[in-house]
Amino acid sequence: MNTIQIKDKRFTVSIKEEEILKEVSRVADEINRDLAGKNPLFLSVLNGSFMFTADLMKRITIPCEISFVKLASYQGVSSTGAVKEVIGINEDLSGRTVVIVEDIVDTGLTMQRLLDTLGTRGPKEIHIATLLVKPEKLKVDLNIEYAAMRIPNDFIVGYGLDYDGFGRNYKDIYTVVNE
Repeated sequence: MNTIQIKDKRFTVSIKEEEILKEVSRVADEINRDLAGKNPLFLSVLNGSFMFTADLMKRITIPCEISFVKLASYQGVSSTGAVKEVIGINEDLSGRTVVIVEDIVDTGLTMQRLLDTLGTRGPKEIHIATLLVKPEKLKVDLNIEYAAMRIPNDFIVGYGLDYDGFGRNYKDIYTVVNE
């Protein structure tokens, strides 16, 4: 499918699954190299990062653990401006190496909130791994060490990303078609 319709919007393929998986493998290789011997805790941000997390974890070869957190800052197609923690963190992070696994970093406000929250729990170090980053939209200075791809400020769906709850199930990433 080169074009899909979700609600009132049309989307066209912009990044094929093969390219996504190639970049996910590269990020996994970097993490395996950089964090060897550290037994990191991967903290996957739901819902959007579930596909990226699954594919990334299949390629992580070092001893590690995984957990999940759910934050909300979007409603429909735009940010609500408020970040609300929905599901908290139950693990003891004291002295741990933590890798936040996110689907997309655009303004960076959600990530900053998560970093602030995690920082109060005494981790040794925190790393960010994201499938996508929109550099021109960033509003805060973040150290994003592991970014699979940098993309323009387009509205996208697929591979875990949604439009008002729909479209997460597509294996490719689609960009909205301006009508």
